[in-house]
Amino acid sequence: MSRNEAQPHTPRSPALRRRHVLGLGALAGLGALAPGLAGCRKPRSGLVVGFSQMANIGAWRIAETNSMRDEAQRRGGKYELVVTDAQDSTAKQISDVEDLIARRADAIFLAPREYDGLAPAFEAASRARIPVLLIDREAEGVAGQDYLAFLGSNFVEQGRRAAEWLIKKVGASAGIVELTGTPGSSVAKDRSQGFREEIQKHSGMRLIGSQTGEFGRAPALRVMENIVQAKGREITAVYAHNDEMALGAIQALRSAGMKPGQDVTVVSIDGQRLALEAIVRGDLGASVESNPRFGPLAFDTLEKFRNGEPVPAKIILEDRLFDASNAAQFVEQAY
Repeated sequence: MSRNEAQPHTPRSPALRRRHVLGLGALAGLGALAPGLAGCRKPRSGLVVGFSQMANIGAWRIAETNSMRDEAQRRGGKYELVVTDAQDSTAKQISDVEDLIARRADAIFLAPREYDGLAPAFEAASRARIPVLLIDREAEGVAGQDYLAFLGSNFVEQGRRAAEWLIKKVGASAGIVELTGTPGSSVAKDRSQGFREEIQKHSGMRLIGSQTGEFGRAPALRVMENIVQAKGREITAVYAHNDEMALGAIQALRSAGMKPGQDVTVVSIDGQRLALEAIVRGDLGASVESNPRFGPLAFDTLEKFRNGEPVPAKIILEDRLFDASNAAQFVEQAY
């Protein structure tokens, strides 16, 4: 998996340096347990690592969870991975993190539901001297203080690349509907920002509607049905923040007698198998990759930290773009 690493974050304040050292001690292994805690813990076969998943639904989230489980297993008993499911609730995600802390996890991987609201989880983990690594979404806080690092894609760039592809495809003239992701999430904000900044350079690229589809196929289907009733043939393009919503939009367009790929050009983000198959059929125009297989990178980064090596504040993945020129080539590799 290729990636571009930001400059390593080096703690500056004495308190921050102390927290960094304590985090390393928490991960040093069973032999480093403080005397007062040694009698409280049952023997472990490996380090206990928590994965707080925001919601284990949809092809992308399931692929991410499976990647984390597969990688923990592949490392030969070094890790016991405990997976929680916040069921698309920030309040439950905070509770899940608290439960992982109570289980004396040695480290926590966290896929945030939304950008704001996770401060209580970070504070609880800091008090317990447990390092937290954010994966796939960012959250409010400072790397090296509230959490160790962020691992994920450049969501602004994903939105920009989707816009660039669409502009070229439609000749810089379209009536566009945007289907946005979870309100309040960093990924929805950034994918919208990148897309809008790019289409604003072309007066013919008109945004005629924008509503949330909650990153889900069924919600996007219902939302798109309503937009089609209101806007009709004025719609010539759809930008969906993920493939699931794009597939829902395609279904709604077909039900309204409009032909995706002919009457309406659809572009999305994620690169899942069903999306690539839709590209091959001609229903979907393009999908910017957002790789869910974080397992190898996540555990590599954790081991780098355990070994006392500097960890960058951000590790950014490089994503591909799939369209009619290459989708068939990658279908079998897609999740």
